[in-house]
Amino acid sequence: MKFFLFAASPSKNSLNRKLTSIMENELKKMGHEVDHANMNEFALPLYCIDLQNEQGIPDTVHTFVSRMHAADKVIFSSPEYNSSIPGPFKNLIDWVSRIKPMPWKNQDILLTSASPSIYGGARGLLSLRVPLDGCGSFTFPQTYSLPKANEAFDEDGQLIDPKRMESLSSLLDSFAKTHITREA
Repeated sequence: MKFFLFAASPSKNSLNRKLTSIMENELKKMGHEVDHANMNEFALPLYCIDLQNEQGIPDTVHTFVSRMHAADKVIFSSPEYNSSIPGPFKNLIDWVSRIKPMPWKNQDILLTSASPSIYGGARGLLSLRVPLDGCGSFTFPQTYSLPKANEAFDEDGQLIDPKRMESLSSLLDSFAKTHITREA
């Protein structure tokens, strides 16, 4: 099975990039193929219908959709900005939604987050689910939030707490084994 893993943070030292790296290694151990991307690969102007009408949909958006559609399943790891979705990620979601037919429709998506807060970004994942579900995605019912993520990784970028790693591994396995029926 092929996964499209996406760290929705432009930061070089992103906690979510660290989390996606761990997930990439874990999925590969399970025998899966992984396409690992991050927000910097998909920098976009702010969505505006006038811009779309004048210049069309940027090639970057089409590239994102191609990579997402080349995978069987999608995993997003998103930081939480003020209890919600980071602006650049929401902007990407909006640009993608302008392509017809709807690229988000029937995408099988797992939402994860790493944050220094005690909530681990869980509030942001609630906000993230709304536009994805609204665009027709299947967002996996369970999520993974890593609280106090600034203290959760060792110097090699691995999770310090084995229980957190077990929980993440179990969730990835469950997500990989869950099949949804896609509309024709």
